[in-house]
Amino acid sequence: MKAGVSIVVVALFALSVGAAGQAPASGSGAAPHVAAAKKAAGQDHLVLFNALCVPPPPIPAPQPAGGAAAAPQGPPPRSEWYAPPVKVFDNLYFVGQSAYTAWAVTTSEGIIVIDPLFDYSVEEEVVGGLKKLGLDPARVRYVVVSHAHSDHVAGAALLQQRGARVVMSADDWELLATDPGRWPKAKKDIVATDGYKLTLGDTTLVLHHTPGHTLGTISTIIPLKDGNRTHTAALWGGTGFNWRSGSPRYITPGRPAKFWYDHYANSARKLRDLAAKAGADVLLSNHPQYDKSTTKLSTIAKRGAGQPHPYVIGNESVSRFLTVAEECAKAGPLW
Repeated sequence: MKAGVSIVVVALFALSVGAAGQAPASGSGAAPHVAAAKKAAGQDHLVLFNALCVPPPPIPAPQPAGGAAAAPQGPPPRSEWYAPPVKVFDNLYFVGQSAYTAWAVTTSEGIIVIDPLFDYSVEEEVVGGLKKLGLDPARVRYVVVSHAHSDHVAGAALLQQRGARVVMSADDWELLATDPGRWPKAKKDIVATDGYKLTLGDTTLVLHHTPGHTLGTISTIIPLKDGNRTHTAALWGGTGFNWRSGSPRYITPGRPAKFWYDHYANSARKLRDLAAKAGADVLLSNHPQYDKSTTKLSTIAKRGAGQPHPYVIGNESVSRFLTVAEECAKAGPLW
């Protein structure tokens, strides 16, 4: 999600929530896909269903040219975004903020940060969060960026300046280079191809191209440790249907809305198959409402020895989440 279009996206989200549960008109081509998505959602993936399986809202009217220039907006008050860091698995840490997630994966040779937030919050949440967790931020070796929207990439420049390598897809390096936002931009570094294996010490992350949210969105398979048990996470790299804003950054003659819906649906199906093959039993997101981090993080500290891990939901549930994403995208152009 881009800061420059945050007002539009918030408005779209509000409209989506307001329309949650709205059934397609009788005979609508969207109906069978919405029904399939609702069945797949069950009770555990309703947030995703309610956000995506709704009719497209009206496209906001373009603003007239001229007039007084809008005053630049500063960062929101800390009280609106700060969240404490949390150890989630033996090698995975939440270092995000209230509405945006950054993950830190620890390895025998250093740390990999995934989606380092905004430029205004990376210092306190990621750098400061690692320190509070007893980890050394100077050991951050790589920064993986799922997609080049400022809520996930703007913090990368600071970590790059301090020695980390930045990994992103070619398409989203281009998206970053052409972004008009006045926030620090990381310099082009490692280009992740589809299936790119990022190995640091004893840990390998596998990065898969899953275009839709942006043209170069990356989703990641992550090995996890919980005591003497191992798990595998699938991190869905981009969730919202941002092209519904009508932004020319998305909608062009060669890339109408259907282009984006089709890519998104294909990517959800692709990651579902890859997650099943990898045995993924943990679902992660870069927005905490979708993987229920908003509630799960508070339960981690209360978890007793031998109790189930709140993030371990099983491959069947991971698969259903991605089925919801696929079917809602298939419904999108058919309402």
